[in-house]
Amino acid sequence: MSKTLVIAEISGGKLKKTTHSAIGFARQAGAPFDILALGQGIGAAVEELRGFGAGAVLAADDALFANYVGEAFTPTVAEVAKAGGYDLVTVTASSFGKDLAPRVAVRIGAGLASDIARVESAGGKLLFKRPMYAGNALGTLELTSALKVVSVRQSEFEAAAPSGGASAVQAVKAAAAPLAAKVQFLSFDEVKSERPELTEAKTIVAGGRSLKSAEGFKTVLEPLVDALGAGMGASRAAVDAGYVPNDLQIGQTGKVVAPRLYFAVGISGAIQHLAGMKNSKVIVAINKDPEAPIFQVADYGLVADLFKVVPELTAAVKAARADG
Repeated sequence: MSKTLVIAEISGGKLKKTTHSAIGFARQAGAPFDILALGQGIGAAVEELRGFGAGAVLAADDALFANYVGEAFTPTVAEVAKAGGYDLVTVTASSFGKDLAPRVAVRIGAGLASDIARVESAGGKLLFKRPMYAGNALGTLELTSALKVVSVRQSEFEAAAPSGGASAVQAVKAAAAPLAAKVQFLSFDEVKSERPELTEAKTIVAGGRSLKSAEGFKTVLEPLVDALGAGMGASRAAVDAGYVPNDLQIGQTGKVVAPRLYFAVGISGAIQHLAGMKNSKVIVAINKDPEAPIFQVADYGLVADLFKVVPELTAAVKAARADG
């Protein structure tokens, strides 16, 4: 019988919401699944994972996994995948998953399907669909290997909600990782913000080069971001111009997002940017160019000077919230 192993992403002992999308994929794939959690001091994360309907939550709580290092994580994931009789291993295609998945695939001799957007069953086989050519086409993949490794796009698979119940917890020992001794973890320089992470935000306000400067982002865009309680993003052009740091970049070479509400302010809509946000549930575009490509994907579009209308919109949002 087919069985899936979901690799949880844990940081600082806390479960990352990216994991919910991998669980959503596993449910769509249709086979029973277990969840593997690796980290140090992960008791709370393991307890949270028990509520998602897995057959078991496999917990590898060890100092070796205090910080993510591919050479340390890969042997344990590979050993669990092979010993547990799984034929499918899945992880979200975050920075964590994009690094780990190919390492595990090589280690266990599995086929790899990366950045998957959809999964379908046909004739008893799973077919995986992934975006190609900046999202303008979908390629269909079939993995013919006995073992399969799949990384899935968080923006394409709805975050799984707890389903009740309490899965059994099984302790897992860390596998020998000789290569890990040759790698020294120096630091993890995380950008901390009171605003939601882009990949987890329900509302995102993104700005483009039309904001003209870092000051434009600060005085025009940020008040709207904070009024909405949103995450703040940017186009590659704005990042390349030095207006904002690159961790805010949305697009093919940045972060892929799919919030409930996406504001594109002063963003023309280059194909690379659209690839990172076009699956947002509702898209609002503000641009003074009526021919801007962003209007082709927008649900609501406003042709106007952003320096005039964004402060007005900010004031309206604040007034509406003040009225309750």
